[in-house]
Amino acid sequence: MFLTRLLRDQRGVSAVEFAMIAPIMVLLYLGLAALTLVMMAERRAGHAASIVGDLVAQSTSVNAATLTDIIQIGTAIVDPGAPSDLSIRITNVQADAGGVARVVWSVSVGTALPKLAPKNSVVAGFPVGLIAANESIVKTDLRFDYDSFISQILPNVVRFNETYYHRPRRTEVIACADCT
Repeated sequence: MFLTRLLRDQRGVSAVEFAMIAPIMVLLYLGLAALTLVMMAERRAGHAASIVGDLVAQSTSVNAATLTDIIQIGTAIVDPGAPSDLSIRITNVQADAGGVARVVWSVSVGTALPKLAPKNSVVAGFPVGLIAANESIVKTDLRFDYDSFISQILPNVVRFNETYYHRPRRTEVIACADCT
């Protein structure tokens, strides 16, 4: 009799179902929140690289201090806390008479990107046909490592690499006297 009543009793079924489903729902919620934050970080990285290159492309001439300030703007866009793993490199590239892309000057902040190419060196991996002979372009590279707030569940760091190209607007080649 007691066993029959126990099998028919439906009280507490909802609590058991909730206890079984709740951990899955919490993990799903945290996963979607982490995915949203990763997508926002990727958008901020792309936006920062684009703005940094665009600000330089609007200038007729720059100096190393101005470029450092512009890079700090990009850093603030990516993360107002200024992450230590953010690297931004601005390179002014000009095609010679033969159409070969060469470095005019380059400035970099951070250590995640490869070292700067020296002046007049050929730019490796430059898109063919992007600039014609004697034209120049501002190339902005950004690298940012994003670590999720749920790093115990998603232990891998997400690396964002952004590259933007901007044509100078007011001059053929943007001058920088104290840049390397």
